[in-house]
Amino acid sequence: MHLQCGRHRIDLAHPVVMGVLNVTPDSFSDGGLYLEPAAALDRAVQLVEQGAAIVDIGGESTRPGAAPVPAGEELRRVVPIVERLAGTLSVPVSVDTRKPEVMRAVLAAGATMVNDVMALRAPGAVEAIASSAAAVCLMHMQGEPGTMQAAPRYGDAVAEVRGFLRVRAADCMAAGIARERLVVDPGFGFGKTLEHNLALLAGLSAIAADGLPVLVGLSRKRMIGALTGRAEDERLAGSLAAAVVAAINGARIIRAHDVAATVDALAVLSASGAMRDN
Repeated sequence: MHLQCGRHRIDLAHPVVMGVLNVTPDSFSDGGLYLEPAAALDRAVQLVEQGAAIVDIGGESTRPGAAPVPAGEELRRVVPIVERLAGTLSVPVSVDTRKPEVMRAVLAAGATMVNDVMALRAPGAVEAIASSAAAVCLMHMQGEPGTMQAAPRYGDAVAEVRGFLRVRAADCMAAGIARERLVVDPGFGFGKTLEHNLALLAGLSAIAADGLPVLVGLSRKRMIGALTGRAEDERLAGSLAAAVVAAINGARIIRAHDVAATVDALAVLSASGAMRDN
């Protein structure tokens, strides 16, 4: 299995790590740390040195309760960083955005992947990716960030999330986005209770069985805090455990804040031969 991100081809025979770089004041874990371009650039280089196979830049927080950010502000935050990193890093630059106008701008600036919590459902989003050579991650979200955690409901969380991702992937392929450019994400914490999240983690192999690379974002999230009682900056052990479980159950891209530790955990897992063959 591999993922084609423009000129980059990522081998997913073993799980890889996507490093998180938020250039926002309000992201739940690292908001405000990398607002200055120099700090963001240094952090991106550090993530790659620690073993990140992809660097994912976010200019709009999508944490529960987050307010939308105008497109102009998001562009101001991310485009200069993408322009610098695209010519500097040896790995793909991804941008976490749900706005088609931002997608087009960052792809023009050199990004080769888009990570979209809306799964390209915004008008013009599919076309923005189809007209490029970039990869895209299609994430499941029930509701929208401002209200998604108010009262999420599912009859069968795994079946419903799997069905949604299947439909979105089929629609994208029909629009001209090649299969090798697609990734799916069940969206842990995006319109899900703790019970929904745990069901998805346990049932991840069903989603992976559909044949597309599965990306998971579990790092430092509220579910880790709920399970461990730990504050956001004390959730490394829980995040690593969740990453290993996800990889055993078929995830091939682990989105993480603590890249070096996650890379090490996955290296041990890969050497053990304990992962499912999806």
